[in-house]
Amino acid sequence: MSNKIRWGVLGGGGDSLIGVLHRVAASMFDAYQLTGAVFNPDYEENIAFAKAIGIPTHRIYTDFDTMVAEELQLPAEERIQVFSVLTPNFLHFPMAKKLLESGFHVICEKPMTMMHAEALELERIHKEKGVHFALTHTYTGYPMVRQMKAMIAAGELGEIQKIDAQYYQGWINPIIHDPAQRSSTWRLDPAKSGISCCMGDIGVHAYQMLEYVTGMDIKAILADLNHLYDDNQMDIDGTVLLRLGTNAKGVLRASQIATGEENNFTVAVYGKKASLKWEQENPNYLYLLEDGQPVRVLKPGHGYNSRVSLDGTKLPPGHPEGIFDAMGNIYKGMAKAVRGESYDPMEFPSMRDGVRGMSFIEKSVQSHKEGNVWISL
Repeated sequence: MSNKIRWGVLGGGGDSLIGVLHRVAASMFDAYQLTGAVFNPDYEENIAFAKAIGIPTHRIYTDFDTMVAEELQLPAEERIQVFSVLTPNFLHFPMAKKLLESGFHVICEKPMTMMHAEALELERIHKEKGVHFALTHTYTGYPMVRQMKAMIAAGELGEIQKIDAQYYQGWINPIIHDPAQRSSTWRLDPAKSGISCCMGDIGVHAYQMLEYVTGMDIKAILADLNHLYDDNQMDIDGTVLLRLGTNAKGVLRASQIATGEENNFTVAVYGKKASLKWEQENPNYLYLLEDGQPVRVLKPGHGYNSRVSLDGTKLPPGHPEGIFDAMGNIYKGMAKAVRGESYDPMEFPSMRDGVRGMSFIEKSVQSHKEGNVWISL
């Protein structure tokens, strides 16, 4: 019998970019076997897609509830072990809730839920059931991001004084200026996307990344968000001031109307002794800055990197590691947890990241609505 983890997928069918990303990531280390799915709410399209990607159709189900019910009837050694939730935002909470309550391990796209209260509910169930939960903040899978975290944890930067994250995209620019398009896309519909578009989609990535690499909790925020048009209910741009403690402060800038930008995500952490910078569009370079010294460039695959960074490096130095590899590293860490093997908590974002991320989104909207005031997290 195969020792691969039996894996189920919810959503991600058709031409979904995120579906391809997850399937490639799950196959990367030969740890998962795609066993069953509900790719699409239309059953005929669901079956057609399964045939198109070459998987058996006998465990392609008509809907989510049927899938859970029928999987639970199977013997434990045949049942799906891990589900990935790749659906639109409003379905994340009900699906993850039912899966956790049923004893399945869960990999979930972000944002984890629509509301902070829902995130806390998932956290409660997660603790009660003792299953594993991974949130796909994909960028934490990059080897040089993991190296950044390891260097900061080792004190190589000294006391943290300033943090800075920028996440600029321009994809919504053609949509937002057309009244018909901005009223019809699900990304700008609070019923489907939640209370925030920009902060809920990409700002939360920057927030989670800053807490991930520094190992510190952001204590308070002040947000100034931009809706651009009065009839647009959701933010598509914003700036958030951050406080980590008495003296350590920072800024988070996120935009989906930065014309011409593709996926310009950068993070910088400034310490008393040195600083580190990383850019998502050039993910193999980690820049180390020190007063009076030339800039040093650290790259993946070299012996000077940390154990976790090297574990997430699949190619020799000089060969690019990309976003598929980063997502694959998250699946690899989750596989270790599901199998009961030893793993480092930094190998995949957790339920805590989801809870704190939802708190950040809600508090950003609250700070803006209350006149750009400081809100404690």
